Amino acid sequence: MKFEIVTIFPDFFRGPLDYGIVRRAREAGLIEILTHDLRAFTTDRHKTVDDRPFGGGEGMVLKPEPLFACAEALGLASREQRLAGSAKESVILLSPQGRMFTQGVAEELAGLERIVFICGRYEGVDERVAEGLADREISIGDYVLSGGELGAAVIMDAVTRLVPGALGNEASARQESFTATLKPGADGPDSTCGSGGLLDYPHYTRPAEFRGMAVPEVLVGGNHEQIRRWRRRKALEKTLRHRPDLLEKQALSEEDKKFLAEIGKEEKIGRE
Repeated sequence: MKFEIVTIFPDFFRGPLDYGIVRRAREAGLIEILTHDLRAFTTDRHKTVDDRPFGGGEGMVLKPEPLFACAEALGLASREQRLAGSAKESVILLSPQGRMFTQGVAEELAGLERIVFICGRYEGVDERVAEGLADREISIGDYVLSGGELGAAVIMDAVTRLVPGALGNEASARQESFTATLKPGADGPDSTCGSGGLLDYPHYTRPAEFRGMAVPEVLVGGNHEQIRRWRRRKALEKTLRHRPDLLEKQALSEEDKKFLAEIGKEEKIGRE
């Protein structure tokens, strides 16, 4: 997997990409990350990358010329080929107006071979970049950042975790929060796991008791079926409390519905 970042702050990425799984994946040759300074693709002596918008308004907007020049220098497939899926690469414009980034989008991007990120700055990017250059426009949340650099780092981290070999245990990516579907032929969660698509179940490690707080007895009993049921129930309980919207997207089993009914009764009693 090859990531390329178009930014006016290339030094920004020296920190976020030098740690953890992303660094190990780079060192193992599983991913490659290149940064491109947008100012290198300007033609004036001041290296101007922005201008005031037509029609007036506050702030500055990134100009289309250097962005298109950069993309052309990278030898990308045409936008039409990328949109048609005939080229396993994508040009992503980081933007608050874009499609919301989710684990499902991360899985979609992990199937590509090359991703180019355009990091917006100031008040945005000339709309012709979205219409004629980028084939995807992605937002990492309903809030406004100073630029797309943080968004690019977030997406790279999430996608790198899905690159084969990046994680020490490949099952980890299948059993995390928000991972609702499995790739064809992949094994499902083992007998002690099963929070896929929901918020993750609680985790405990040694010591078995810490400052008066004990690890739930079921987790030290060794019965894998009881552990699976406990974890699934806790995942449903946490999801219902913090992200009930996720339950609407799940194909709930009869066991799940029973757990949710029990949780509802317990919460009702707790309020009385």
